[in-house]
Amino acid sequence: MPVQAWVVDSPGPADSGPLALVERAEPVPGPGQLLVRVSCCGVCRTDLHLVEGDLPPRRPGVVPGHEVVGRVAALGPGTTRFRVGDRVGVPWLARTDGTCRFCRRGDENLCTAPTFTGWDVDGGYADACVADALYVYPVPDSVDDVTAAPLLCAGIIGFRALRRSRVRPGGRLGIYGFGGSAHLTAQVALHLGMRVHVLTRGPKNQDLARRLGCDSVGDTDAAPPEPLDGAILFAPAGALVLSALRALDRGGTLAVAGIWLSDIPTLVYDDELFQERTLCSVTANTRSDGEQFLRLADRFQIRAETTAYPMSDAPRALADLAHGRFSGAAVLFT
Repeated sequence: MPVQAWVVDSPGPADSGPLALVERAEPVPGPGQLLVRVSCCGVCRTDLHLVEGDLPPRRPGVVPGHEVVGRVAALGPGTTRFRVGDRVGVPWLARTDGTCRFCRRGDENLCTAPTFTGWDVDGGYADACVADALYVYPVPDSVDDVTAAPLLCAGIIGFRALRRSRVRPGGRLGIYGFGGSAHLTAQVALHLGMRVHVLTRGPKNQDLARRLGCDSVGDTDAAPPEPLDGAILFAPAGALVLSALRALDRGGTLAVAGIWLSDIPTLVYDDELFQERTLCSVTANTRSDGEQFLRLADRFQIRAETTAYPMSDAPRALADLAHGRFSGAAVLFT
């Protein structure tokens, strides 16, 4: 049975038509894989980096999308973890080799030969996709499909970034940029008793931060009202690294959550790094990160602010993301 899919045809600005709609044979699940009939797929900023060429496609004609919610339609040989009809989520991390030094020590997010959904293998901007059953998550019954989709990357990566920031419950967290991942991370932090200070552009994002109960909201060029124990940079703007480092208290940590970042200006050691401030990146996630976050999301009733688009409007959703026309996260539905 043929399926429709959006593919990265000619990377370029989102307004220039980098996606093409194609018809393909329905994918066939191999050993250990699932065929997932897509219900919806979140629109992640990583997808935007891919279609605009910041992240070069790993192969021609790849289907973007790695926040996929759907139902298992078929099982590949030897697949026993799920049954046909189960509701599942297909995330960014598609597979690791399981044998490199990082996988062996439990840091599979640093695997030397990873595979990523919507970059190396076809993702969820389509009627159906295949996924490795060992890397797929059961989706909590407490959330509908559209609300669940952003949890699968924006939520999981934000959770790992929160842990990398090393802010303890009751501590002071700064969040720079307030899109799909940040607004989910803020909810977790608030449930953990942290004081959350948001620095972001755009009235829609600022209003969302206030509605969620964040302790202060300001523009990206503002200083938070108190020194920060840690901060997370979600905006892909390297210049903000300096502002965020200066906002840290002694011993604070800045975690950079994006897969792509513009160049960081020259650091002044005494102003931005001295007093044991730490700058670190966030690289993908482990399956354990995803499992822990989804349990917390269910327990805390974390809810994504979403703008829904029909799958046929994938180009418009990406263009709207590029121009900041919505707050929260965008989700494509079939």
